[in-house]
Amino acid sequence: MLVRLLYASRAVEPGPDGLVEPILQQARRNNPELGITGVLCYGGDVFLQALEGGRDAVNAVYNRIVGDKRHRQVTLLAYDEVLERRFAGWTMGQVNLGKVNSSTLLKYSAKALIDPYTLPGRVSCALTAELMATASIIGRC
Repeated sequence: MLVRLLYASRAVEPGPDGLVEPILQQARRNNPELGITGVLCYGGDVFLQALEGGRDAVNAVYNRIVGDKRHRQVTLLAYDEVLERRFAGWTMGQVNLGKVNSSTLLKYSAKALIDPYTLPGRVSCALTAELMATASIIGRC
């Protein structure tokens, strides 16, 4: 059974940019063996990450993230059983939300800044789907 999980977190240190590369390297190293795919979106001090794969593997990775000292305020936004992967081509894609066209962000938020803590989970899911469809996801490893 495939599931897709979407969560938000805040960086413990201000500005997550220095944290992004180590997180992506770890995900890209570990995810293929676990059968996990997904995307990591970041901007300001906020992370928005979608994970997909088998239920046990996704749950295990999410539980590790909850305990990861680089994150705080880890909040589950959505968790769904899915028929197929949305991010099958990426062990972990990446999106710098600061570089996304502001008109895309304004479709989903009152301001051209995404705060997943104030948005319904389905809105954050729609945003990640649009980022994928508009080729905003980079780092296709």
